[in-house]
Amino acid sequence: HIIFEIDTPGGRVDAAGEIGEIFQDLDIPNTAFVTSRAYSAGSYIALNADQIYMKPQATMGASGVINSDGTAADKKAQSAWISSMVAAAESNGRDPLYAKAMADSSVDLPKYGAGEGEFLTLGPKDAEEVGYAEGIVEDRTELLNELNLSDAKIVEENPTLAENLARFLTDPVVIPILLSVASIGLVVELYSPGFGIPGIMGLLSLVLFFYGHIVAGLAGYEAIILLVLGIALVIAELFLPGGIAGIAGVVAIVASLMLSSADMGYMAMSIGIALIVTIIVSIILFKIFGMERGFFRHIILNDATSSEKGYVSSKNRLELIGLEGTTLTPLRPAGTAEFDGERLDVVTEGGFIATRQPVKVVKTEGSRVVVREMKTDTHEEETK
Repeated sequence: HIIFEIDTPGGRVDAAGEIGEIFQDLDIPNTAFVTSRAYSAGSYIALNADQIYMKPQATMGASGVINSDGTAADKKAQSAWISSMVAAAESNGRDPLYAKAMADSSVDLPKYGAGEGEFLTLGPKDAEEVGYAEGIVEDRTELLNELNLSDAKIVEENPTLAENLARFLTDPVVIPILLSVASIGLVVELYSPGFGIPGIMGLLSLVLFFYGHIVAGLAGYEAIILLVLGIALVIAELFLPGGIAGIAGVVAIVASLMLSSADMGYMAMSIGIALIVTIIVSIILFKIFGMERGFFRHIILNDATSSEKGYVSSKNRLELIGLEGTTLTPLRPAGTAEFDGERLDVVTEGGFIATRQPVKVVKTEGSRVVVREMKTDTHEEETK
């Protein structure tokens, strides 16, 4: 006889289907023992067992199928899941109405607290009343007595190291810690030259988060693909600013996290906690280091090319003012003129000056040399 102790908020539909098939293929009598929760996929697994026993505080049901964003799945997916729930109940002689009500909110069962629009959740007494539990027991010893197995040799199948690690990594307390360490590691890495310990810690936290959720059957490879795509888009945004890539990257990362969760509300809260912690750490780092450390020194101009530091745009040749020379090319208004054997690029004050005309330098502005035709000056003096 095999006893399966169940305590789960639910999980992926495909993983639940695989477990259900294992139950159906068993030739050995088996019992599902709901110790606390058998929600969503957990109720489906329990319904595939030959018998169901529950602790006094246990509940089962609330099995509506949802998308990764917490919204109801499309009608096709809902129909398939409802059919699976009904088939699981019927396979062990249970009334399929209650299995359907667990997965279909349109079924009206106000007597059991599930009016139209609500999914059915059964406590142990109601479950026993409708034939969804063979009995209510306080512990494993009492269950063995109920099954007439008190003298049987008990072989307990303990979870593997990987399963225990996955259980720890998917604990509701651990998830926000992992996400916070991952985000803090990324932020600190931006202030550090090269790729160091903060980046490794952040990357390791992400790896542990997804490892735990994959082993637990909560995440698939689509979540990993979204994560990698999101990180790539965020990195691209650092070199191709504009905002679109960065926003898309953040959305992809958040979506990958949400896809990995059985409880969308709690995952959203965990992401919020990590975001708040990251903002606080970012403010502290900015106060301490400014924007002149690590990655930021490559994308932010820290030095001003001021004249105090010896930087000048070009030499302002004031000594040229007053020099007289001759145009070598027409000035329209720019051209070339010769002054004491030195050829200079010059510009007029706006008018045209022909070739071989006498000119005088009247102003210099950096590399810009402004000249005036000398016959104009002579004409003005004669008029005076």
